[in-house]
Amino acid sequence: MHDELQRLHDVPVELAVEIGRTRMTIGETLALGPGSIVSLNRLAGEPVDLLVNGRPIARGEVVVVDEEFGLRVTEIVSTVVTPPLRDVVEP
Repeated sequence: MHDELQRLHDVPVELAVEIGRTRMTIGETLALGPGSIVSLNRLAGEPVDLLVNGRPIARGEVVVVDEEFGLRVTEIVSTVVTPPLRDVVEP
């Protein structure tokens, strides 16, 4: 089994960190501009999701490393239940 997995080590995958999501109408989206605030379905300080090819595999804390954002993994997960979506808030 280990030899089979070894062949996959060089396969590239896309990693993304998702801080939250929301739903908006097309009209609300078109009305966005500088200063608009979009509320997300996650509270400040809550763990964020680490996605591999769009699928959640871990959760963690956003950190700053040499002036760049990073992620400190705090939990490995098989599935992540995302909180319900929130509405947009205009300034």
